[in-house]
Amino acid sequence: MKNGALLRYSLLAGCVYFILMSIAHFFGIKVPVLFVYYDVPYYAYQDMVISFAVLAYVGLFYLASKSRENVPVALLVLALTVGGLSLVNMSAELKLLTLLKPRDTYWIQTVIIGVYWVYLVILYIRDRQR
Repeated sequence: MKNGALLRYSLLAGCVYFILMSIAHFFGIKVPVLFVYYDVPYYAYQDMVISFAVLAYVGLFYLASKSRENVPVALLVLALTVGGLSLVNMSAELKLLTLLKPRDTYWIQTVIIGVYWVYLVILYIRDRQR
């Protein structure tokens, strides 16, 4: 594969993922992976706001796929997202909302996003060394 092509396609795959996440939030389609906290109480307007905010990720990952200079920003934002999800997973508020439910699914989804971040970092470093 040409230099940077795998990184480019992997970032575009992120665009697709975030588009699907945006659609799921907009229409309230509560499925794991597209909806991290799929089984907690919510207001529909909150998910609509999230759906529009997720579009920023689509734009960022698209720009990163087109220009290598934008990749570090996409990686930073995704790392902050994984950190933020981790804080939510450990929060007292989420514990109260999920007293009788295990929170393993939230952690699994957070780890999956974290693995995607590590994968992108490896591709970015590998691409830089060529």
